[in-house]
Amino acid sequence: MRRRGLMANVLALAGAASGARAQERFPDRPLRLVVGFAPGGPTDIVGRRFAEKLGAVLGQPVVVENRSGASGSVGAIEVARSRPDGYTLLLTTPSAHAIFPQIAVRPGYDALGDFSPIGLVTIAPVVFAAHPSFPARSLPEMMDLVRARPGAFSFGSGGAGTITHFGMELFMRQAGGLQLVHVPYRGAGPAVQDCVAGHIPLVVDTFAPMIEHHRAGRLRILAVLAEQRSTVAPDVPAPAEHGVPGAVANTYNALLGPAGMMEATVAALSLATRQATENDEFRAFLRAISAEPVSGMTPERTATYIRSEYAKWTPIIQASGLRIE
Repeated sequence: MRRRGLMANVLALAGAASGARAQERFPDRPLRLVVGFAPGGPTDIVGRRFAEKLGAVLGQPVVVENRSGASGSVGAIEVARSRPDGYTLLLTTPSAHAIFPQIAVRPGYDALGDFSPIGLVTIAPVVFAAHPSFPARSLPEMMDLVRARPGAFSFGSGGAGTITHFGMELFMRQAGGLQLVHVPYRGAGPAVQDCVAGHIPLVVDTFAPMIEHHRAGRLRILAVLAEQRSTVAPDVPAPAEHGVPGAVANTYNALLGPAGMMEATVAALSLATRQATENDEFRAFLRAISAEPVSGMTPERTATYIRSEYAKWTPIIQASGLRIE
């Protein structure tokens, strides 16, 4: 019995040493970065450039795999169910981690409990714009017009239940209960094009699909839903400047792994993420596509941010009554 106990201890020590050596070598093979959206979309574009920078820091390729569907939830489910060894990661958005889990009857994953937060890659504020024929030419004029004619005007978004849709709902709520009719589209591109063509008076999304139209005069961006103006378009005001505090809505890209990852693996990936996102070339790339670089996001700060965004949208989602079976 004593010999068997001694042998068990030796094997346990050997296993621990083997695990430690494995951690010292991490990563020793390519990593998967799951993107829950189609190729060519904004998350995919950011994800592929980020994967290049992350792979260079880690010394191993980071291969992007698109698992699109259901607001990014298909990719989220795949990562949540994968081995927590650090080799399968998720680049997520608030659509998958703040909105969909609260509007779906059976989301298939726990947005806060099934993942290991690693870092925040970028944020992009929500903005809304008007067609040049829209009678109001400024944010105060727009609010006065909508108050005078509740329900008379519509806004388009990339889809019901998206962060941009609920960003506009938040703005209307914070502005004293403005009433606009929501017209959901199958993506930001068609919504923006319909507004440019004059088929809808207002459209909401991020700077990326609208900034060139704004500069060319084909659209007029009325507000950026941020605490202050953006360097992307310093002529566009934030709602707080005109008496609408708290109307802040961002889309973000956060790096997560499945729950249960070893602390050393999370720490290694977090450090590599910070090094990748603080690369001057990568930051210039983000600004070129109208996204905001972030710095110094530890796993703890990333977890806090994701939780705060989840809680922030709860009352807006509940007030909307939107549910997906």
